[in-house]
Amino acid sequence: MGIYKDHIVPRIVNWTCSSAGIARWRQKVCAGLSGDVVEIGFGSGTNVAHYPEAVRHVFAVEPAPIARKLARKRIEHSSVAIEHIGTDGQRLALADESCDAALVTFTLCTIKDPHAALLELFRVLKPGATLHFLEHGIAPDDATARWQRRLNGFEQRVADGCQLIRDPLAMVRESGFELQWSEQRFVRGPKPWSYFSVGVAIKASPTTATE
Repeated sequence: MGIYKDHIVPRIVNWTCSSAGIARWRQKVCAGLSGDVVEIGFGSGTNVAHYPEAVRHVFAVEPAPIARKLARKRIEHSSVAIEHIGTDGQRLALADESCDAALVTFTLCTIKDPHAALLELFRVLKPGATLHFLEHGIAPDDATARWQRRLNGFEQRVADGCQLIRDPLAMVRESGFELQWSEQRFVRGPKPWSYFSVGVAIKASPTTATE
């Protein structure tokens, strides 16, 4: 599984996640980002082209060397300063309350402990900062959800731990964030892989939380 996991999976992800259809979703989730942004699951940099001009610096976290290599040209052509700061989204080499926003796309499905990663993002975000997320996950209809549960073990084996049955909105809420807006719907493609959740959540300041 070493060659497959380290060399083939990142290239498959780069290919499947670079489509025009997904680019429209990336544009949507990146809207409103500004300042210093931490992005876990940076991958091959498929979000780079969608960063708004207000983004000053991106702290990128990505474990796959091949994905980082594939990202080089996108980084070179970006006007945004992009700095790789580590490989583990569950342990960020950033100070408390140091970032203006966070970006997570198609990562909470795969990361070993998504709750730990979200808590790390909560820690490094300033009060009032936003978490922008785009994920696939468990579908609302029983028929699709049953297929997702049947296929979940296979999916984890062939897609480096990716799961079909996680609930992105629930995970975001359970980590202390307050949803500002979200949208969930099926997109074009096989239904077990095509129920998308996109949204923005806020790290409420202590004063806001008690009002």
